[in-house]
Amino acid sequence: MAKSPAATAKTTPAKKPAAKKAAPEPAAAPAPADPKAKFTKAIEEARAGAQALASQAQDRAGAYKDQLAAKSGDWAADAKDLAAQAKDRAAELAHEGKAKTSDAIATLGKVVADSAGTIDEKLGAKYGDYARTAARSMQETAAKIEAKDLNELSADAKEFVRKSPGLAIGLAAVAGFLLSRLFKGGSSED
Repeated sequence: MAKSPAATAKTTPAKKPAAKKAAPEPAAAPAPADPKAKFTKAIEEARAGAQALASQAQDRAGAYKDQLAAKSGDWAADAKDLAAQAKDRAAELAHEGKAKTSDAIATLGKVVADSAGTIDEKLGAKYGDYARTAARSMQETAAKIEAKDLNELSADAKEFVRKSPGLAIGLAAVAGFLLSRLFKGGSSED
């Protein structure tokens, strides 16, 4: 039995140096290249990750761009619809305004014509004739306004302003004053 512990002691030291020689020598040679390889591999992985992120960002940007294009197309269509509705409503209001204006001028002309007799009595026939002439002019103007369409009226107004801007400014001031008095009087009655 004594041989067996000595034999075990001899075999054990022989196995240990063989294991030590095989493992440390191959590990020692690639050790200096291993950090460079790891660093290069890490850089390559970072580049691949950055490219993947860039690709995802481009895909998302494309999707957002498509969504925005679809919505902006909808918004443009909505804006066109609203513009068409506003144009139609403005045309309706312009026609109503034209009719009310011609009616107001015709009514004013009738009032002036009805007052011509009283003017004759109080101020004289000469002033009564002025009133009748003014009444006829108002009646004719009302008829002309009623007969023309809005484009013709607009062209006539532009031409009138071009020919006599001072008179146009004066008429606008008088009309503004009368309208303000009308609305002021109407609001105090409420």
